[in-house]
Amino acid sequence: MLWFLNKMCTSKARLEGKTVVVTGANSGIGRETARDLYARGARVILACRSMEMANKAVKHIKNNPPSRVNKSEYKNNAGELAIYSLDLSSLKSVRDCAKSLLTNETAIHILINNAGVASYPLYEKTEDGYETTLQVNHLGHFLLTLLLLPKMQKSSPNCRIVNVSSLAHILADIDFDDINLERSYGSFKSYAQSKLANILFTKELARKLKEANLHGINVYSLHPGIIPTRITRHGDKALFPGFTFCCNIFFHLFYKNAEQGAQTTIYCSIDEKVANETGLYYSNCGVATPYRMANNHQYSEKLWNISCRLLHLNPEEDFTTILETVSRQVH
Repeated sequence: MLWFLNKMCTSKARLEGKTVVVTGANSGIGRETARDLYARGARVILACRSMEMANKAVKHIKNNPPSRVNKSEYKNNAGELAIYSLDLSSLKSVRDCAKSLLTNETAIHILINNAGVASYPLYEKTEDGYETTLQVNHLGHFLLTLLLLPKMQKSSPNCRIVNVSSLAHILADIDFDDINLERSYGSFKSYAQSKLANILFTKELARKLKEANLHGINVYSLHPGIIPTRITRHGDKALFPGFTFCCNIFFHLFYKNAEQGAQTTIYCSIDEKVANETGLYYSNCGVATPYRMANNHQYSEKLWNISCRLLHLNPEEDFTTILETVSRQVH
């Protein structure tokens, strides 16, 4: 790993009494993020599609401290781990997961929208009728966030929502007339579009919270770095044979391992310096400038409106009313 590409989160913050939800926490940077926050004393909820993988992740996390922590200190100071079922390719599963969280958890302080898919070789739609990458990477998280916001409001101040995006957004545009890419699907195009959506959603949510005078919840988006995780598993079929091999050569020069790749997520979740920042984009444990499409205010508003409509919500309503409407969907 090239040393200058890799910064670690240096905050010593403890998280006793805090509850954190991490989507896609059964492998890769999601699991490393969960491990770090668990080591800091948080109650960490692994919201995962595969219960089998989630159970393995819990075992792995409990037995292997982060590199900065020794084993006995880890055992004595760690928090709690819990598993909830969440399949972002099903809006019913998103609502069921939210309902369980709202019913069983007394508070939610940090929501980390980490789960993601990339490079589906063939065009695929979910049971809800939306392009799979769009729904898993953006729309499912959009819905989950709206559903958990009232609980986070009650848990504030100092609550955070962290959306894991990617540098891939620099190659993206959003085709608002064909957001499901029915006419122009490309596996990388769908991934890049969804990662641009993560940043636009972050900006618009921060604006909506401010406009509605809802304080105490900050929103962050980030590029974690180039990490060889399971997200590239469809690359050989979707892009070209040998894609994974080429990735591995490239990764060997530039990659971060999963623990290093989780650092910016951890930084946005806990660092004291960013406690008063919201709506910004981060890379390598610092504020970064996203590509110009991500800075287009009309884009973020347009994406918000279309996302609401896809979820049968009225974007013309004020934010508080939208939250009340979406809450009724789970009761």
